[in-house]
Amino acid sequence: MEKTEDWVLDSALESVDFAEEAVMRAAGTLEWDPATKEEDLHRIGMSVRECMVNAVVHGNRYNAKKKVGLRVSTTPDRLSIQIWDEGEGFEMSSLPDPLADDNLLRHSGRGLLLMQAFMDEFVIRPRQPQGTEVKMVKYVGKNC
Repeated sequence: MEKTEDWVLDSALESVDFAEEAVMRAAGTLEWDPATKEEDLHRIGMSVRECMVNAVVHGNRYNAKKKVGLRVSTTPDRLSIQIWDEGEGFEMSSLPDPLADDNLLRHSGRGLLLMQAFMDEFVIRPRQPQGTEVKMVKYVGKNC
């Protein structure tokens, strides 16, 4: 049976903490492999933080009139997270390669790379009428 919770959050850094706590509560209800549980939960938490910071800072640019959406769904075998913003949107292909020599010392630009590496599924797409939506899935018991 799937359980889903939805929130509409302010474009503020406090929303990042709220989202991480909400996702970790949902993740805590699932039966993770004891050998990988701590690492899986750490990776999920980091992915949610990175995604929420992107939505608040880069997507909505802290605009108090714009919101960030969060949907967390669980089934016995997976944790699904959707985060969306109301920003201008962007093309992933236009972002600089975070692994290029010129970008290695930059303070930003690795969040999307981390999310892709840490989650089993990662999809980013434009949202209508504007904004960006990210969907991340972590399978219970599957180590990435």
